[in-house]
Amino acid sequence: MSVAVERSPAQLVVLTWIVLLEAAVLAAGTLFLAWELFVGDAQDLRSAIALTVTTALLTIGVAVVGVGLARRWARIRGGVLLWQILQIALSIGAFQGLLGPAWIGWLLLVPAGVAIWLLFTKPVTAVFQARDAERR
Repeated sequence: MSVAVERSPAQLVVLTWIVLLEAAVLAAGTLFLAWELFVGDAQDLRSAIALTVTTALLTIGVAVVGVGLARRWARIRGGVLLWQILQIALSIGAFQGLLGPAWIGWLLLVPAGVAIWLLFTKPVTAVFQARDAERR
């Protein structure tokens, strides 16, 4: 007895890799913040701990969303969209000079825009509509 394995559309594969790459960048940021927490001289230790913990929780959340995309969880699209919108909001802050130089804004905006576009392409929506229909 053989099990037929559906091939994922290229758009879904690229979207999954974008989200997993975002999770990896967040993980690197979390490690950097943890390193700075122990090695650096924080002016406000409580704020530094809170930022590190928040970044770690975001890393876990984005990684779960990436795994959900890879496994085609039926209702994962909302999490993908929410993360990309949050990333766009951060990019706007970078463009305004609140969060660093403008090039950081572009590093946040471009993958988020591509991910949102891929999320709403016909092959990706068809995959998740089929998964949603299976659940019913």
